[in-house]
This record gives sequence, C-alpha cells and structure tokens, in this order.
Amino acid sequence: MPRVLLIEDDPSVREGIELGLRRRGHEVRTAATGEAGLTAIREFLPDLLLLDLMLPGINGVQVCRQVRESSQLPIIMLTARGDDFDVVVGLEAGADDYIVKPARTEVIEARIRAVLRRIEDPGVRPAVEFHGDLAIDRAGLAVSKAGDRLALAPSELKLLLYLTAAPEQVFSRQQLLEQVWEHSYHGDARLVDACVRRLRHKIEDVPGSPRYIQTMRGFGYRFGPL
Repeated sequence: MPRVLLIEDDPSVREGIELGLRRRGHEVRTAATGEAGLTAIREFLPDLLLLDLMLPGINGVQVCRQVRESSQLPIIMLTARGDDFDVVVGLEAGADDYIVKPARTEVIEARIRAVLRRIEDPGVRPAVEFHGDLAIDRAGLAVSKAGDRLALAPSELKLLLYLTAAPEQVFSRQQLLEQVWEHSYHGDARLVDACVRRLRHKIEDVPGSPRYIQTMRGFGYRFGPL
C-alpha cells in the first residue's frame, strides 16, 4: 500500500484521516507544520503527500512549491470550503488534485488511488513518438524537449499522454476531468486549466502563445503542433 505523509495542523482532522488510512492498510506519517512536513518528506520518503493549505509558519502553498523544486511527489491538497483563491494558487504551485474538508476516508482513498494510477497506468504504448521538438517515451514515462528531460508532475504527465494519444482531437474540460483525474461527477474545471498552464510553461517556447496545447474557446483543449 502507498506510504502517505499527511501535513495537517488540526489535531482532530489529522487523527481522523490517519486512523482511516491506517485501517485501509496505509503506512502513514503525520506532521503538524510545514517545516516538520518538509523534514518528514526527506526521512519518510512517502509515495504521496496529503497537504493542508492553511498551515502555521510555512503554509501549504509554500510547501508545495518547495517540494516541486526537487521532486515530482504526487500532492493532494486539503482545503476548507470556500477557499477558492487558495485552491487556484495551490494548483498553480504544482498540486495534482484537491479535496474539500471534511471528507470521508473512502473519498480520500479513491483520490489517492486515482493520482497514483496516473503514474502506474497512463495508457502506455510502445516506442518513442515525436511532436516537433517534444519526444514522448510512453513505455518509459519520459518526456524531453530538444533533448532535455522534463520534470512533469503526475497530473501533467497523464494529461500530456492523454492529449497526444489523439492529436488534433478536441476534449472538453469535463472529458479531461473524467479521464485524467477520474472525477466522474461534474468536476472543477480549475484542475484542468491550472494543469494546462503549468504544462505549457514546461513544453512551450512561449507559454502565452502556445504551439502544442491549443485552447478551443467554448469547447476545451486539443494537442497539435501548429
């Protein structure tokens, strides 16, 4: 079972999530502050990070940014209802998904499995395919641009693999939520938009004038070098 690090300052929330995940077989380490959480990442080497946004000292967004400087560790944010601005900032900082508190253990477990499946089963096909100066190794889960390996978060990699599997096909945000994030309900399009922006900054020469990931206004997104 995946090893989970939970960074949450509320003792009752922290203990409830920890107990629920342990009952499901996870090895869980907890931290009450961002500083302690960053230390725990180095010591515990988790498979996934559950990260509260509102933390004392170093907040969740700052933790997320620090992690992304050196690691593609899957990150799921925990946020209170109504924290829309913080959700957007957290997604832009590199989080792969988010959960609104309070949440049942079954929901948290499902999101954990969905995020990790983006690494384990991204719709792999053999060989390396080329799109302009992008090289995508589906079997090796590697993407390079002009020969340089790109560091992509799990959601970024899964989104790119999904879009490039059907070049020039237009996908709605809801389709992408269902296929990449496995959100079967009417999900939050901000997940898609934030991930597209992060991905553009990594694969595009000029992110503001994208060559690869095109916005089809009123419809969604498509992949296709111009």
